[in-house]
Amino acid sequence: MDCKATVEIGEYSRGGQTRGYNQAQDHDMGTKEKYVPCGIVDEDTGQLYVTFGSSYKTSDFMVDNLEQWWTSLSINEKQQLENIQIKVDNGPENSGIRRQFLKRMVEFADQTKKSIQLLYFPPYHSKYNPIERCWGILERHWNGTLLRNAQTMLAWVKTMTWKGLNPIVKLSKKVYQKGISLTKKEMKEIEKRLERNPHLPKWDILIRPS
Repeated sequence: MDCKATVEIGEYSRGGQTRGYNQAQDHDMGTKEKYVPCGIVDEDTGQLYVTFGSSYKTSDFMVDNLEQWWTSLSINEKQQLENIQIKVDNGPENSGIRRQFLKRMVEFADQTKKSIQLLYFPPYHSKYNPIERCWGILERHWNGTLLRNAQTMLAWVKTMTWKGLNPIVKLSKKVYQKGISLTKKEMKEIEKRLERNPHLPKWDILIRPS
């Protein structure tokens, strides 16, 4: 799971080439419409899930996307899962010390009744996260396309393929608040639920459902 760089909507060249109408702006003209892509790729099935947020990239936005992924699974798929292993980078929104993210993950474990294992990539190694390969395919897929509006953006993402499958794409209009955190007292209760690897306490965290 990871978020991609913000996508600016408008007639920007994006460093690519296209056929037909090719008049594009070569620099940011102060666009106001932007979207934050958050993706989840299932390594077992190859299915990619992408939600474009119109607000901020926050812990809540990422976990909300994770909850949407869970609800999209069939009852049989949920029953077959013994635990959920999530590979993430160590970004500020989802790091192993981000209080709001860890609180939401504890709630997610209780909601799904599954053990959650968070595995973090060390600095400068997030490129090994499988979701990064999906982002690379997307960049090549829409390279040179003028993303004039959200509908064009979503349409292009839906036509890319990963492991022979088209992604499941959604647009979120929910407004997220930045800077949400927990008090030290609240975090102490959350910390009791976290089983940190003694050798990699910030990089390998197990959360069991209550």
